[in-house]
Amino acid sequence: MEDKNNTTATELDTFLPQDGSNMKDGVLSAKYKVQVAARDAENGHADGKTFNPFSERTIQNPTTDCETLTHLLKASLGTGILAMPVAFKSAGLLVGVFATVLVAFICTHCAYILVKCAHVLYYKTRRTEMSFADVSEIAFATGPSWGRRFAKPSRYLIQISLFATYYGTCSVYAIIVAANFRQIIDHYNAPDKISERLTIAFLLVPMILLSWIPNLKYLAPVSMVANVFMATGLGITIYYLVWDMPPVNSVPLIAPISEFPQFFSITIFAMEAIGVVMPLENNMKTPQHFVGICGVLNKGMSGVTLIYILLGFLGYLKYNVATQGSITLNLPTEEIPAQVVKILIALAVYCTFGLQFYVCLEIAWKGLKDRFQKKPMIMNYVLRTLLVTGAILIAVAVPTIEPFISLIGAFCFSILGLLVPVLIETVTYWDVGFGPGNWVAIKNIIICIVGLLALTFGSRSAMIDIVKLYS
Repeated sequence: MEDKNNTTATELDTFLPQDGSNMKDGVLSAKYKVQVAARDAENGHADGKTFNPFSERTIQNPTTDCETLTHLLKASLGTGILAMPVAFKSAGLLVGVFATVLVAFICTHCAYILVKCAHVLYYKTRRTEMSFADVSEIAFATGPSWGRRFAKPSRYLIQISLFATYYGTCSVYAIIVAANFRQIIDHYNAPDKISERLTIAFLLVPMILLSWIPNLKYLAPVSMVANVFMATGLGITIYYLVWDMPPVNSVPLIAPISEFPQFFSITIFAMEAIGVVMPLENNMKTPQHFVGICGVLNKGMSGVTLIYILLGFLGYLKYNVATQGSITLNLPTEEIPAQVVKILIALAVYCTFGLQFYVCLEIAWKGLKDRFQKKPMIMNYVLRTLLVTGAILIAVAVPTIEPFISLIGAFCFSILGLLVPVLIETVTYWDVGFGPGNWVAIKNIIICIVGLLALTFGSRSAMIDIVKLYS
């Protein structure tokens, strides 16, 4: 039987150049191997003689392209979209449109190169799937000699950052769901207001039940329902925004440059979904369809960008300087449609909890599953229950946790969403080259600068919120 962890003699013969210039001691040079891997990854298929990770991949319940697109939309259309009007307030009506497209392009590109590098590394290492941490570790381990010492540290950095960010996000989602429901309950039961912490505690059982959905295949309908709830809520919100809309020239087209960092930090962290990219790709029936000009990633992010621009533009145009941090706060709470918006968004956030939680579960379970060989399914569900309970307890203990999670998100997403992908691309293609004029290297340097700016201003904004909270 063929050993799939080693390249066969037949495969080597297939790869050999006609002039033999890349041979040394009968073995292909590292540069040529990577070139072949890159070629096969770009083609998206093998030639019948080479290893094809996509046909070799075996998944018990693979997701279709449509189901993956649904998950991607739900991951990207989070609660951050409600802050887009105030983001436009910090950029100006005209600048906000073009700047949103720029931020979306950078975020999408970084996710794109992460998956493309994973596909190259599939061929290079004869593996069929990798997590975000796997991609980073293997890219550094098989890359230039100077980068190999960073293989393990990069893995630990990604795992810790992803878990901290998404686990904190799960706690924040519990707080958001509870807050929206509590506002409606308090409106109709003003004399006997329910405690904020008690409302969060009531969510424990519903959140646990949601976390018990076994995999992304069965979570797809939940994401679809969440998309329907969010779309309906946003539809009602847009109705309020377009009703008696003021003229375009009533708001500034360009805001002061000093306020632009606020726009940048809000938008980039609202749109960033780097943590779910590899889990989604790993669970696809046709993972090669995730990337490409008309791939799932580009389709999903194009739609997300248009929605973000629409809500940001209309929200800022409608409320001008009165625009608040969440556009729902500008809606008249005494009106039934506005109350429906709060309920729908609360339900959408609840349904999204499962997708955010899946990232945490995947990281935790991969680190523990080898210890529970006898009853893995039971222990997996025990772990799910304990993780959800912990997230709810954090939310109950610190219901004002949002600014702290914003700080973690600003720090982690700048590193994970922007800096790490370009570093992975750099070391993956180090031996191949970076194209005419080293344009890939120049492009990556520019993205690194953007990432450092996002890190600086995002962290600064979160720190200011924390100081305001406790001052």
